[in-house]
Amino acid sequence: MSAPVVLAEPVRLTLGERAAGLCAVAAARALLVAARGRPQRISVVLHAIQRGAARPGGYERAARARAVVETVSLRCASPHGCLPRSIAVLLLCRWRGYRASWCVGVHSPPASSHAWIEITGRPVGEPFPPRDFYAPIITV
Repeated sequence: MSAPVVLAEPVRLTLGERAAGLCAVAAARALLVAARGRPQRISVVLHAIQRGAARPGGYERAARARAVVETVSLRCASPHGCLPRSIAVLLLCRWRGYRASWCVGVHSPPASSHAWIEITGRPVGEPFPPRDFYAPIITV
């Protein structure tokens, strides 16, 4: 059985934003393949990437990074693409010189997980507050 899915509205991108978004999505996919989808391995790489990013980014900048990623990738725009989307948004934020937090949380029963990005404790672009439903197990 299938269910209707509504994707985020695509935004108008500059050529530079489109290129950066595509690179971030490709890097996120490569990281997922290299880490075999294991969040612990992913967090080790993301910790290394976050070194040197002293200033936290603003919420608007991170929301724009998420919109860029969702516009260039249908997988990342879907409700089931939270892991590659969150990694790609984090990479895009880092490439732009600012810091965001990557969070992975779990919920039970039924067992489910979710990954999202936060700026100073505020989830970016989530339709609901993830911490109300998921217990964070990894925060980078």
